[in-house]
Amino acid sequence: MEATKQHIRALLKEKNAILLAHNYVLPEVQDVADLCGDSLELSIKAAATDAEVIVFCGVHFMAETASILSPEKTVLLPVKEAGCPMADMVTPEALAARKAELPGVPVVTYVNSSAAVKAISDVCCTSANVVKVVASLKEKEVLMTPDRNLAQYAASQTDKTVHLWEGYCPFHNTLTAKTALAVKAKHPDAVFMAHPECPPEVLEVADVVTSTSGMLTYARQSPATTFIVGTEVGILYPLSRQNPEKTFIPASLEMTCADMKRIRLNDIVTCLETLSGEVKVPEEVRVPALSAVEKMIAMK
Repeated sequence: MEATKQHIRALLKEKNAILLAHNYVLPEVQDVADLCGDSLELSIKAAATDAEVIVFCGVHFMAETASILSPEKTVLLPVKEAGCPMADMVTPEALAARKAELPGVPVVTYVNSSAAVKAISDVCCTSANVVKVVASLKEKEVLMTPDRNLAQYAASQTDKTVHLWEGYCPFHNTLTAKTALAVKAKHPDAVFMAHPECPPEVLEVADVVTSTSGMLTYARQSPATTFIVGTEVGILYPLSRQNPEKTFIPASLEMTCADMKRIRLNDIVTCLETLSGEVKVPEEVRVPALSAVEKMIAMK
């Protein structure tokens, strides 16, 4: 494995490429990456580099976002079949039809969506800034897509009327309050961190509701030594790596996304050697999608 990692590093240098790894991908992929983190922050950071090639270890919508922000760079997804079930729950055609039913209502779209959906949205959001984005809009009503759980969380934290889209992350959505409370009962001194993609009843029993990057920051800064983690299990690796003296317990082992685990070291080697797996967003989609993303970034 170490020889493969060294080969990858040599190929990255040869191709003037940068390797990005989402917090949920396999540990060995995170270990060899230049940058690890949430999907949007990775795309923003990669856009600011002089790399000519971006290799994104994540899923398809993440590579699309990198292409939106870096049209002059070659963006590669080592396993092009790696997708996001939640992103697939909304199509531009279905969203356009719903917009027609809600004239004048702005569309807030989670970054976990296709470029085509972003392109007909007013503004994007992340799980970290969703409340700020929704609250910033002057309209009293908003339509949020695709994650109903994230939308309900935003509604609970703002005075907006939020129209839901019936989409969800199949893995976050499996967590129940009953399961979470059972884990809490076994570890009464642990801090329960939950991702806002979890159902509302889970968030109600959480000690902290935050994004994956927020979990990393919170765990690092908190005096607590034991944490229950209510998000995709891949985050346990960077949490433990950054806080070796602390204990992290998964809220449920069912919160495992197979798509996020598809990319392996050999896939990265093949991708770099052949420059295969390119993801390129066409300009007629990229430009309006970029507008929705930039409106969100400008709110920081």
